[in-house]
Amino acid sequence: MDKLVEIVAKSLMLPAEKITEELKYNSIPEWDSVAHMALVTELEDAYGIMLETDDIVGMSSVAKIREILSKYDAAA
Repeated sequence: MDKLVEIVAKSLMLPAEKITEELKYNSIPEWDSVAHMALVTELEDAYGIMLETDDIVGMSSVAKIREILSKYDAAA
């Protein structure tokens, strides 16, 4: 399984098969602001990075998270 999918699934408490590149922030009840911050924490811990505020705000979908992680040289 893709590491990013695994992290998103864990953070949102959803099965991995529900996680797609098109999944967007606030598009499902599970991905609210509290879950978003939990996701940020999980990503930072898993990849050993500190996300910038603009990137945290910009994490609007799984695809966008993957794009943001690439700028930190974090293999999504």
